[in-house]
Amino acid sequence: MLTFRNTNIFFAALIICLLILQVWFLIPMYIYFSLAALYFLFLCYGSYNVGSNFFMKVLCSANTTEKLIAISFDDGPVQQYTPQVLEVLKEQKVPAAFFCIGKRIVENESLFRQVHEQGHIIGNHSFSHKPLFDLLPAGQMMHDVRMTDAAIKESIGLQPKLFRPPYGITTPAMKKTMIKGGYTAIGWSIRSFDTMAKDEKKLLNKLIRLLRPGAIILLHDTQKITLSILPRFIQAARNEGYEFERLDKLLNVKGYA
Repeated sequence: MLTFRNTNIFFAALIICLLILQVWFLIPMYIYFSLAALYFLFLCYGSYNVGSNFFMKVLCSANTTEKLIAISFDDGPVQQYTPQVLEVLKEQKVPAAFFCIGKRIVENESLFRQVHEQGHIIGNHSFSHKPLFDLLPAGQMMHDVRMTDAAIKESIGLQPKLFRPPYGITTPAMKKTMIKGGYTAIGWSIRSFDTMAKDEKKLLNKLIRLLRPGAIILLHDTQKITLSILPRFIQAARNEGYEFERLDKLLNVKGYA
């Protein structure tokens, strides 16, 4: 498996070999620059591919042949769409996972409690969800994440163990944060890109086409298009023989400390 550790070992060994050869042969500088660029590309791949497990372990699907899937929502709660999303899930009897942003929990506490009271699992999705969150050093990252923990515990009395990396980016600092905080990192196997989607039919067809046993679907309860297709997606998935399981149960992990 390609990981940060064995990538470092490989490139370090390669550089050492080149330096030894440098004693007898003139190694052009562009070779070293090319290796540095290649190393950077490996790091980018590991950071931006949430399922690569390059820097740390991230659970992105369940290992099962049963037609069980989990639906998850990021970035809420928001007054504009989360209540309607909850209503659809209630009507369809579908349990879901909500990875919430801490500052939005504070701003919409009664709505957040409604998410919990309807039986959905709550996960941590950072407090700020800043564009450069994933570049924070481990100490600052932990402080941000702990602020969300505090908001969740103050509202519903529970300490979350599930964490979804903002933007799906992982780093060595995030690995330290996950270990120190005792979190289980959660990714996805189906990324809807519903924050950018414009065509409801294409989005719905894409989600159905990508369904596999054990899949975790990433959606956002902050988007009008997501709310619009949600009932049709649930029905279409059921027509394909799939059943919805709550994410923690599908993965057999603890949702709260």
